[in-house]
Amino acid sequence: MNSPTTQNRTMVGSGKLQYAAGTNWCQMPAGEELGEAIGVATDSHDRVFLFTRTPNRLRVFDRDGNYLKTWTDVPFVRPHGIYIAPDDTLYLTDDEGHTVRRFTSEGRLLLTLGVSGRHSDTGATSPDYRTVQRGAPPFNYPTNVALSPEGDIYVSDGYGNARIHRFSPDGRLLHSWGQPGAEPGQFNVPHGIAIDRQGIVYVADRENSRIQRFTLDGEFIDQWTDVARPCDMFIDGAGRIFVAEIGFRAGKYYGVVPPNASGGRLSVFSLKGDLLARWGGGANPCAPGDFWSPHDLWIDSRGDLYVGEVNFTTGIRPGLVGPDSHTLQKFTVASA
Repeated sequence: MNSPTTQNRTMVGSGKLQYAAGTNWCQMPAGEELGEAIGVATDSHDRVFLFTRTPNRLRVFDRDGNYLKTWTDVPFVRPHGIYIAPDDTLYLTDDEGHTVRRFTSEGRLLLTLGVSGRHSDTGATSPDYRTVQRGAPPFNYPTNVALSPEGDIYVSDGYGNARIHRFSPDGRLLHSWGQPGAEPGQFNVPHGIAIDRQGIVYVADRENSRIQRFTLDGEFIDQWTDVARPCDMFIDGAGRIFVAEIGFRAGKYYGVVPPNASGGRLSVFSLKGDLLARWGGGANPCAPGDFWSPHDLWIDSRGDLYVGEVNFTTGIRPGLVGPDSHTLQKFTVASA
């Protein structure tokens, strides 16, 4: 078992939200490296599913980090997002493949949204959001998925689009909303999405550095701005919103001048938007408990938190962190 010990651990968080940080908790098969943990999620058995790049794989571990298996026969172009539904089916987002696929937990394909290799016409010439001229149908570099309490599928779309799409459980497109821009209801990289028990839709509007909230029908409610380029969110059973923020060092588009040099961090908010805890910031991004580019996160049934990072790909400007930088951390709930 590779979780932090009480004799040697880095503590983060505050109040009732305190965790022990661990960077080497999972055991890789002999001869393999983890790669970039682009997405992480746990199922009802607390098995940990890691969607990785370099190479493209989906690996499965138990909660103690013991390796279980690898999916190797699914042709993802570039993995981006993972969501596990209450029935343990997986929704996997392939941004460069312009698809979202639904699988059983054993890897059997159940549903495909979009057509692999075919993107909608937004006027975009690349995944650079600055080239998006208009909102369009699914998909153009989709990013992430969330399910409503009724089981509808919501997809944030994405780098080459500026929309949220709502599908029925069987994959019929029901509704879309959003246009490129910075006004309420507009998006510049809708990168992450979450839905609470009351049916409020949270969208991580990354390049606008805000979280926008909507009704299930896409009506704007309000926005939260105390975030630094949020990538994704997870809402726990207590109604707390955990937000992975990439900050202003990593993953910047060339020519964009950031407002500051703050690094990646993890923030926790109440349903009212009150800040409950925050850690990281990039002072020492390779140290346990800190971050370079947090990209995805999930919480298991015991309240332990998993955060995946994207540190080495071309879009994140390689060489700014060393090859030994962590790309996955587990934050174990501190004992009361």
